[in-house]
Amino acid sequence: MTTNNEMSPRAAWLLILAASAILMITMGARLTTGLFLSPLNTSTGLGVATISFAMAVGQFMWGASQPVFGAVADKYGSARVIILGAVLLAGGLAATPFVSSEWGLLVTLGALSAAGAGAGSFSILIGATAQRLPPARRPFASGFINAGGSFGQFVFSPLMQVLIAGPGWIVAMLAMAATTLLTIPLAWFMRGKSPAADSATKSVAAPGAAPIAGIGLTEQLRQALRDRSYLCLHAGFFTCGFHIAFLVTHLPGEVALCGLPVGVAGTALGLIGLFNIAGSLSAGALSTRYRMKNLLALMYASRALIIVIYLLAPKTALTFYLFAAALGFTWLATVPPTAGLVGKLFGTRYLATLFGLTLLSHQVGGFFGAWLGGLAFVRFGDYSWMWYADIALALAAALVNLPIREAPVARGGVLAKA
Repeated sequence: MTTNNEMSPRAAWLLILAASAILMITMGARLTTGLFLSPLNTSTGLGVATISFAMAVGQFMWGASQPVFGAVADKYGSARVIILGAVLLAGGLAATPFVSSEWGLLVTLGALSAAGAGAGSFSILIGATAQRLPPARRPFASGFINAGGSFGQFVFSPLMQVLIAGPGWIVAMLAMAATTLLTIPLAWFMRGKSPAADSATKSVAAPGAAPIAGIGLTEQLRQALRDRSYLCLHAGFFTCGFHIAFLVTHLPGEVALCGLPVGVAGTALGLIGLFNIAGSLSAGALSTRYRMKNLLALMYASRALIIVIYLLAPKTALTFYLFAAALGFTWLATVPPTAGLVGKLFGTRYLATLFGLTLLSHQVGGFFGAWLGGLAFVRFGDYSWMWYADIALALAAALVNLPIREAPVARGGVLAKA
């Protein structure tokens, strides 16, 4: 078995490209669900608040599934997890047009499709590549993979909008379900257990293996959850999830409130994905040169400023496009430095699990962002209070990242290996 340092450049690029393509599909499916809120409401008559709650449960399930699937991938390999996720994601999306009750949506959008997307998402893909690549290449790989997810949003948001406006939302959702099955052949590149996982089963603290001899997942989790820096990452990522889930779920509603054509929402969501490609690649590259906690603080603070400018600007299509472009640059660009900090603190052996837990916090925020957005609309008739909450949380997230320590955590006098 070759070590991560012995992987050839060609094999490394194939691994990174496959992971990026998988995330492109799973995130493309997940980040376009907000476009279906209005058609689902018209078709089922369940109401915006009820459908928003089902989508909010999906946000939480996407996060909750990742540390679970991450632990399975850490032990048995990523390919099996990705294949299972493809089946769940496709099945959940394909079944959605055939349910008309709140409980039905909770099962299809809230559980099946969300868990399936989680099985082919950040923690599994970034964990699998980080365990196979040398430390110097990991930030770039994380940024490149993350850019794949943004490209998926850029491609699928306007495409789904066109299909919804043309053949209808049912055809659009079934097409998305079929597309997600393409992740199955891509999982071939993730086959086998990683070199880091194999080396960690031995009583040697080899380079690239996070744990010292004998440390298991339970002890690693116990140590991580007592670490202040790790908990600060969780707090900041909660805010990131709140922002993203609120926007992907309710941006179409905000556009409608402003009296603009529905196509503006699809284009804006696509622009978010397009500009986040640049943001993700930039974050991955800058993470190799600057303190990652400072990059995170800067991105969160910039979101507060961007939202303030949006609230003060006239609500035209151009305003939405500029808002989407500016916000898109930081959209999921928080992922590479967050994953990089987790790996820096604890190594890569259990990165899929530990980063998966930060994504759980991300999606707890996502649950509240999607759900409270629906409640705010029903209660006040607009989303003003949600925008104010976004600003306050963004500033808090910027501050909470500043105390983070960027050094490996010592365990029994031994430092975690990167």
